[in-house]
Amino acid sequence: MSFVKRDWTPRQAEEWTKEDTITVIISPLIYMMILVGGAMSALLMARGFVIFGLGIVLMIVMINIINPKLSAISKGFEEKQKGYIEELEKKVRWED
Repeated sequence: MSFVKRDWTPRQAEEWTKEDTITVIISPLIYMMILVGGAMSALLMARGFVIFGLGIVLMIVMINIINPKLSAISKGFEEKQKGYIEELEKKVRWED
């Protein structure tokens, strides 16, 4: 069993879950690590390269955690949009 859920329905994906909590916790850490690590790397400090690299690795982890959920939400919106466009086309043609 995986630590994070990979398969989502659009309705499930809209609810707050542990995947969202993990992402909210690590995203500011990623931002700070990339910012500080980038600045230290620009000064050619060895720790800066390590911090910057860890920030990149955490960013990849975060994307892998939240992307399946975002894809499910996007698919749900695409389905709704298709229905709205069909309804709009009927109204433009004055059909019921």
